[in-house]
Amino acid sequence: MPTVDHPSSTADPPPVSASLKIETRPAGARTVVVVSGEIDIDSEQAVRRALRLALARSPGGLDLDLAGVGFCDCAGLNVLLSLRAIALADGKTLRVRAASAGVERLFAITGTSSLFRHAPGPATTDGVAGSWHGHSPTTHDPMEENGVSDEAEELRVEVVQLKRAMLTRPVIDLARGVLMASFGLSREDAWSVLVDVSQRTNTKLHQLAEELVDSVNGAPLPEQLQQRISTAVTEISRPA
Repeated sequence: MPTVDHPSSTADPPPVSASLKIETRPAGARTVVVVSGEIDIDSEQAVRRALRLALARSPGGLDLDLAGVGFCDCAGLNVLLSLRAIALADGKTLRVRAASAGVERLFAITGTSSLFRHAPGPATTDGVAGSWHGHSPTTHDPMEENGVSDEAEELRVEVVQLKRAMLTRPVIDLARGVLMASFGLSREDAWSVLVDVSQRTNTKLHQLAEELVDSVNGAPLPEQLQQRISTAVTEISRPA
């Protein structure tokens, strides 16, 4: 049975789903939180409660290890963005020190990797250097290039990203449901199809989701998207 480990507390931990495990350990003024399993619409409340409790108990903030997260969708991103806002309001920080390929891909698609990046510096208090810095091979952060540290601009970007996640999440969840019902896919496979089609057709994820949902009501789906969806479904359904 998965548990949420809070070594310094005697309070009962928040309930966690069977597909999720959250462990915390103190690291000086900060707290390391290791999350493994799935973060989606079914587990987001458990994740939110566990991370908020850990943040409240940590003087400096949280260092997240998401290397064991096999699946994370917009619901998980919304949790991280809102928690980061709470941390900043309390004079703390929320950082990602390790991330799985799926989490990195979600950050890349939504342009949010820089919000959770480790600041340059020595190893963390528990002696482990930050191992995740976001992946942006073809783009550069203008704030970094110009040496500008503008807190107001960073907060503005954060608000934009949070609003985007909140607005697009429902239609993306609906689009995932359409794929699950139409092709008998699991929620993980439906998410993978959406991401694959978005990347290969150079279509923003929320725009693709809107077109897919509209097609259920009779709106024609562009042939390019139809072909790529069919190919992606065939590839993901093929026996390993």
